[in-house]
Parts: sequence; C-alpha cells; structure tokens
Amino acid sequence: MIWENIKMAWNSLRSNKMRALLTMLGIIIGIGSVIAIVTVGNSLSSSISTSMQSMGANNITVGLTQKSQTETGSGGMVFDMSRGRTTYSAGDYITDAMLEDVEENFGEDITAFSLEESAGNGTVSNEGNTVSVSVTGVNEDYFTANEVTLLAGRGFLEQDYSEGKRVALISDLAVETLFASDNEAALGSTLGGTVNNQYETYTIIGVYEYEESGMSFSSDANVTTTLYIPLETAKAQNHSEDGYTSLTIVTGAGSDSSALAEELETFLNRYYHNNENYEISAYSMESMVSTMMETLDTVELAISAVAAISLLVGGIGVMNIMMVSISERTREIGTRKALGASNGSIRIQFIIEAVIICLIGGFLGVCVGTGLGSAGASLLGYAASPTLSSIVFSLLFSMAIGVFFGYYPANKAAKMNPIDALRYE
Repeated sequence: MIWENIKMAWNSLRSNKMRALLTMLGIIIGIGSVIAIVTVGNSLSSSISTSMQSMGANNITVGLTQKSQTETGSGGMVFDMSRGRTTYSAGDYITDAMLEDVEENFGEDITAFSLEESAGNGTVSNEGNTVSVSVTGVNEDYFTANEVTLLAGRGFLEQDYSEGKRVALISDLAVETLFASDNEAALGSTLGGTVNNQYETYTIIGVYEYEESGMSFSSDANVTTTLYIPLETAKAQNHSEDGYTSLTIVTGAGSDSSALAEELETFLNRYYHNNENYEISAYSMESMVSTMMETLDTVELAISAVAAISLLVGGIGVMNIMMVSISERTREIGTRKALGASNGSIRIQFIIEAVIICLIGGFLGVCVGTGLGSAGASLLGYAASPTLSSIVFSLLFSMAIGVFFGYYPANKAAKMNPIDALRYE
C-alpha cells in the first residue's frame, strides 16, 4: 500500500516536473542555506579550536592590567606621552621572587614559566633581501610552552642567556627570502636591520619551522615572522627593569586551568594591594576557546534561524501546490472513494506525495548547501567539515515539513463526498 502511494506520488511529480521543481525551490533554498551556514561555521570553529590548541589550550596568561581611573584617582595613571603608552615603575613588574613564590605554592599544577619580552618590530636584510620581523626575547621554557620545532642549528644555551649574547633563531619562511631556502647558509650569518628605529645585529644560530595561524589572512610575502633572541638580550636592548609585564604558565596534565587561573590571580594580587596603577589578571586559553566557541555557536544559530524562514515559505508553497493538485484530481479522488477507498488511505496518499516533494527538495538542498558551504570554507582558507548530523536532521526536517503542510490538503481530500467529487468539473 505504501509503495503504491509512493509510485503514484512519483508519477504525479514526473507529469508536472516544472511545477514540482518550483514547489521544491523554497525547501531547496532553506535547507541549502542552513547546511551552508553550518558547514562554514563548523569549519571556522574547528580551525580556531585547532589553532588555539596548538597555542596551548591549558596555558594560563598572567599579566599587568591598569586599575580603573576611579580606583587610582585623577593622578594615578602614569603615561609616557612621547610613546603613547603607559610606563612601568620598578615596583610594578612581576618579579622572579613572585614566580618562586608561585612555584612553591602551586608547583604540583605548574610545568613551566614561559617568559618573553618584545624588543620591537623592524626589518632585517641579507644581500639586498629584506624581511619584516618581530624581535622577541624568550626564556628556555617558552619553546616548551609554544612547541617551536627546530629545523637546523641549535637552540639557546645557558651561556646565551647568562651573557646576553646577540644570537637569534629565525623562521624558515624568512630564510626563503634571505638565503634562498638554504637553512645551512643561514647558520652563522650575521643579520643587520632597524628595530624600533635602532640598528641592531644578530648572529643566526638556528632555524625554526614557521606555523601559520589558523586565523591569519596574510600572504607569505607580507607576513611578519618572529626573530627569537635570549630574554636577557632583549632586556639589555630595551634597557628595561628586572621583571615582567606578562608571562605564560604551562599547567600540568589533568589540571583545571580555568580554576587555577582564578587562584593565581588572587594569589598574585596580594603583591599589588597597595599598587595604585596596576593589578594582576590571569586567564586560561581553555576559557577563551570555550567563550569563542559559544559566541560562534550563537551567531551560527541566529543566522540559521533567519535562513530557516525560507523553509516556512517553502512549506506554504507545498501546501498551496497540494491544494491545486487535489483540485485537479477531484474526480480521481471520487472514483477511488466510490471503489471503496477509505478516508485514511486517501489522506495517506496525499501526505506521502507532500513528503516526497519535501524529501527530494531536502536532498537537493543538502547537495547545494554542502557545495556552497565547502566553497565558502575554502575561500576563507579552512577545511570544509559538513556534519552528518546536520544532513540527517535536514532530511528529517524536510519530511516533517511534508507531513505538517501536507496534512490539511490531504485531510480535505479525504473528507470529500464521493458523489460531489465524481460530478466535479
């Protein structure tokens, strides 16, 4: 019985191909839009999550933040107007003594302290070739926290740190331009360039693998890579005080980084109770990833809800065309009822026809949406990741639309008086 109804529905659609296609159009557009949005959203979420994980999702960033104006008073903020940024006094910095205190109290949850200090941005050159670099002083734990892969040469030694040597690690991307991709040629070379309006020179001792961020839209020709130098070298270059304005704490396996960040913030702010200008803030990458994913999910849901309006329009179109179809087939309905067909069988016949229309429209919508979503994700530079659950849900939802919007016309057909139907012209 069901199979006969499916064959009848299919024959009816084949006899009115253009009308059937136009009826499906609203369903195709609605399902296609939702699938495309979900595909791009999943690809974006996956890429950002992967990028964040590679940066260390369990890492905790600790840094100085300015206290509010109301808390410090009108004269509490100290600005270096010549550079347009806030200056730090000797009592503002996070010191080694503070970090030793942290290690003593939270050592079981902490693997390493990743320390860095920016020495400025600029350019370095070799034989007329120039690249843009961000010069950053780092300690040994930095490479553990950020999983930097060394391709050639060596990393920093203890004496490089203690003596503040002017040695550096350069990216393989920069080596492509400066040394025609010859890593060995780069080792031992001295690069000179302007960094923060000062001429600086560094001897290259190692080449590391550059990893592009999942959120980067720069071409290789314009990208600025990091030139790593020993932390003490950067401090000497900056003539900075002993201490740090920010650092990254690497947590151990199984540690709750979000809870630990709150504890560390409270613990370190004991040192800044009487500091009028600064306080400590600490946050985990894990909480940032979670917040970002929640935001993306909300945006995706909102856009999908707007796109789903077309499904409502498509459903109304299905109901309309089913009413027309029933009107055209009134004598057929009357004949079937005169031959003993029950109201239920008539009702099922037209509901199945509506479901077939919506199901075919849903399938075409899934194909269109997956294609558009994959193309959109590729244009943004992300791997396409349509989910099976969204596809299955879309097809089931299409069937539900067929049942919902097909029921009224089917019920109307089922309740026809066979005598009136047979006399219908």
